[in-house]
Amino acid sequence: MPRQSSRLPVDADEAVSGPPVPESKSALTRSRILDAAAHVLSEHGYAGLRLTDVAAEADLQAPAIYYYFPSRDELIEEVMWAGIADMRAHVAAILDEVPDGTAPLEKLLIAVEAHLRHELEISHYTTAAIRNAGQVPQAIRKRQVLEEERYGEIWRRLINDVAREGLLRPELDLYIAQMLVLGALNWAVEWWNPRRGSVEAVVANAQSVIRHGLAETAPA
Repeated sequence: MPRQSSRLPVDADEAVSGPPVPESKSALTRSRILDAAAHVLSEHGYAGLRLTDVAAEADLQAPAIYYYFPSRDELIEEVMWAGIADMRAHVAAILDEVPDGTAPLEKLLIAVEAHLRHELEISHYTTAAIRNAGQVPQAIRKRQVLEEERYGEIWRRLINDVAREGLLRPELDLYIAQMLVLGALNWAVEWWNPRRGSVEAVVANAQSVIRHGLAETAPA
């Protein structure tokens, strides 16, 4: 499945009710620049991102980028923030569709799949944000870090719900378990290659490891 670059709304209140309103030419150009930057950043990293490459990807002249983003770092900052914001919105939307009464461990495993699919096959923004979190200057990371904290709350609730059901292994620390799970899921963007197996195989393996690693007695 080809990866998509276009961003999702990051909150339900960003969605506009009624018939869709056509975007202005300026808004569409800005989106093209962001999509191009997300792709280049995910492939070449912070140090390797050149505005000439972004412009070529967006089918623009490089100076045109400065009309929308005053600096290279401001463009990168927007991509880095969007990558986590869109991930949070995607996973939250998937969880909102889970039927009432679904077991907490199953909800956690649904979130695992949503996270992996978003970073591996849906969004260049998320791939770029995860891969470059340790490379960009801290000033660029500030807004992304706040979004990571919001996203982490989703996982904290999921793992706490598993613990309240009495399924979490008693020796596990909730915070450490959460960070280890997210760290393992995020690392998949670094090693996964379609030649090494499908996204479905990655999801199935991750779910098995997490199910049996967190739960003292996995349900049948």
